[in-house]
Amino acid sequence: MLQIHIKDFSQLTTKELYSLLQLRSEVFVVEQDCVYQDVDGKDVKALHVLGHKEGKLVAYTRIFKSGDYFNEASIGRVVVKENQRQHKYGYDIMEASIKAIEDHYKTNTIVISAQTYLKRFYNNLSFKEVGEEYLEDGIPHIKMKKN
Repeated sequence: MLQIHIKDFSQLTTKELYSLLQLRSEVFVVEQDCVYQDVDGKDVKALHVLGHKEGKLVAYTRIFKSGDYFNEASIGRVVVKENQRQHKYGYDIMEASIKAIEDHYKTNTIVISAQTYLKRFYNNLSFKEVGEEYLEDGIPHIKMKKN
């Protein structure tokens, strides 16, 4: 069972910040072999959705209110530790993130910039493609929206 914690930047402990940056780097930089600036200055505006299993961070997203990243509320940096993906924690962390946006930002319109190969995953969470595929940090992405 995934334990979900939602914190703004100032509430994160040093250990939590280190763990989430380590997980993002492990997946987005090393596993996906993509050199990009993960620490982009936006973490201070985000709410951080942390998914722990047995005290270890295994899933994570960051969420933004309308206007802080996109015009609509948004979810980004969706990540699950590679050796934990068989448990479907991606769905758990996304469902918690969607609920957090509804609770904290009082909206159910959400935009994401999804890696294209994950379209079906996001379709299963009621996100629909908007526009054409584009490259972001050398990886094919598509804008998706949930109303």
